[in-house]
Amino acid sequence: MPPASPAAAAAYFRASLAFHADVSDVAGVLAAGGDPGFVVLDSRSAASWDQGHVPGAVHLPTALIPEQAERLLDKSVPVITYCWGPGCNGATRAALALAELGFQVKEMLGGFEYWVREGFEFETWQGRERPTADPLTAPVDAADCGC
Repeated sequence: MPPASPAAAAAYFRASLAFHADVSDVAGVLAAGGDPGFVVLDSRSAASWDQGHVPGAVHLPTALIPEQAERLLDKSVPVITYCWGPGCNGATRAALALAELGFQVKEMLGGFEYWVREGFEFETWQGRERPTADPLTAPVDAADCGC
């Protein structure tokens, strides 16, 4: 199968950036403080949320989005969804449910797994934790990956 034309590839990758957010980019905006211009939504179960979640995230399991999203979220504020990780399509299902209700939405690539693996702080019912970054997912000697 030959690669797409440069114009088709550019259109595809431009569209991809409109639909996806990177864990590092989300963390960087949140760490800067102030109004990030979006809300982060954890679409996992209550038990998963209790294991750990992105600080400041809204907890709204995917199954509850149709009945609760309009009460909990502002349609004028973009939403970034996440679930467990790359092997889970829960964030995709949550993003679809929100988009069908008229919300602006992106999916956070890597989900909670990569949030933790990249060494970003997370919350549990016991407080906040900051894991050591996995050198396979985050640079060990630099502030960012340079991509």
